Amino acid sequence: MTPLSHEQFLLLRDKAELLEADHYGEKVLRLVNGNFLKLFRRKRLLSSAALYPYAQRFADNATALQQRGIPCPQVLDVYRISAIQRDAVHYLPLPGQTLRQITDTHAKEQLRQQLGKFIAQLHASGIYFRSLHLGNIVLTPEGELGLIDIADLQAQRSALGKTKRLRNFRHILRDPRDQDWLLENKNSRFFESYLRHASLNWNISELTRQLI
Repeated sequence: MTPLSHEQFLLLRDKAELLEADHYGEKVLRLVNGNFLKLFRRKRLLSSAALYPYAQRFADNATALQQRGIPCPQVLDVYRISAIQRDAVHYLPLPGQTLRQITDTHAKEQLRQQLGKFIAQLHASGIYFRSLHLGNIVLTPEGELGLIDIADLQAQRSALGKTKRLRNFRHILRDPRDQDWLLENKNSRFFESYLRHASLNWNISELTRQLI
């Protein structure tokens, strides 16, 4: 983690566009060169975030995803900005649009099937993403799906077990907007695609019953 003085931080963020903030302050900035700077508030000393900062988790998760061939942001550096009690990750954003931005496109069925296959690949690769929702999944210009906002992610060596898979599905179905789009008119293409590519001995009726 690279130390960054207050003066260096101000120079880096000069004329940056504020993309996200909360009542604690700035969270995501688009720098003048198009790169992103994501800021994490330093929390109390006795916490997991103090021992393993979220900015470093973001960077490590990016490496884990890249090793698995999953598109994600490209990390340039990780900073500790002591003067403002923040850690930060400096990265190239993943180009494309989030699925939440394009759910009204004409290719809904194809996109649902592609998403089912993508999540099956994530689970088979040992990726458990607690913040899995349509706002954190990007369709790239090359037509691939990738992940953003990846600090809240775990990468294990083996494929996810049934319990974690079901828990992850509940995350993506938690937002009513996402659930309405994925299951529009009782559509099952999303789950059918997932089960086909996951190669699991699961019954789709049982799966949907447990989740909905």
